[in-house]
Amino acid sequence: MPDAVIVDAVRTPSGRRGGGLADVHPADLSASVLRALVERTALDPVHVEDVQWGCVSQAGDQAGNVGRAAVLAAGWPEEVPAVTVTRACASGQQAIEHAAWAVLAGQMDVVVAGGVESSSRVSLGAARQGGDPNGRVPRERYGVDGFDQLRGAERIARRWNLSRAQLDDFALRSHDRALSAARAGLYGPVLAPVDVGGARVTEDECPRTGLDAAGLVGRAPLVPDGVLQRGHAAPLADAAAALLVTSTEAARRFGFTPIARYHSGAVAAASPLDVLTAHIPATEKVLKRSGLAVGDIGAVEISEPFAPAPMAWLAEVGVDPGIVNAWGGSLALGHPLGATGAVLMTTLLARMRRDRVRFGLQVVCGGGGIATATIIELLDPFYC
Repeated sequence: MPDAVIVDAVRTPSGRRGGGLADVHPADLSASVLRALVERTALDPVHVEDVQWGCVSQAGDQAGNVGRAAVLAAGWPEEVPAVTVTRACASGQQAIEHAAWAVLAGQMDVVVAGGVESSSRVSLGAARQGGDPNGRVPRERYGVDGFDQLRGAERIARRWNLSRAQLDDFALRSHDRALSAARAGLYGPVLAPVDVGGARVTEDECPRTGLDAAGLVGRAPLVPDGVLQRGHAAPLADAAAALLVTSTEAARRFGFTPIARYHSGAVAAASPLDVLTAHIPATEKVLKRSGLAVGDIGAVEISEPFAPAPMAWLAEVGVDPGIVNAWGGSLALGHPLGATGAVLMTTLLARMRRDRVRFGLQVVCGGGGIATATIIELLDPFYC
């Protein structure tokens, strides 16, 4: 069976909602990273057998297979196919999984994977178009009016006994780490600036400087009698990211030098009431499948849609917090929904290369109570 390897990974800066990337169409935002991938790897797009593209809000400017629109906007050959996939907030990571699976199955040799979300141009929930995607399920199966991530995050905070002070500390740490990474230029190797009119967006816009607990979270809880404040939730953002995934044989044939090997993957589901807890069983599944122990993992990227989600995961999995989101997380960098899984993977790869980490783990949870988990292995002469 062939190996699936990652040759390169690149992302745009993460733009604030209504910020520097707000005027960029999602197809053009996606095209910017597709073109950057070509420039960085000397890839001839004619050899790309498929583009797997994550996107959550597939409505408005993101409707009608935005992955295909991105291929055409990038100027790639018309013969390059594309598909837009969704697994809620794990969509970008699922696109990478799909690409790896196609290569591992021997069905494809060269696949581009990634994702996009323009939270500025397409509002969260726009794809529902006034409908109810869950139908009778919430009331008849669970006895509630609907599924709500915010209330689910409050349930997690109560279940794991997370205090307001603990949530504050976690959120502030995410901002501090992101700002430190930016000052040190750690994101530079994976960032592709975006030209917008006469301006150029070169840096992540969401991390906030000079924060303390009072300035971060505000005064009123998001839910009456709850502990979550606005700073405990990731800001929606605009971004795109892309990765080149190939077989080892194709990498040799085209002269690519792979960064990492796709080692193992898993998907899992949990209660849609708690919503953001499926990353715990997903991690258990991927570790079991990989034959690795928690102590073998040297770097972790985990989504931070709400602070209680990664905090509960840390409490259950027992990973050293120092290796988790060491360059900041979504609470600081923003949550571009369908792109988040791909954005996180660019960071994981950069961290592994810089710190010579052999095994890295990425976990993303999403709406409906689902999650994806992926383990990658650094390809380096020291390890080969």
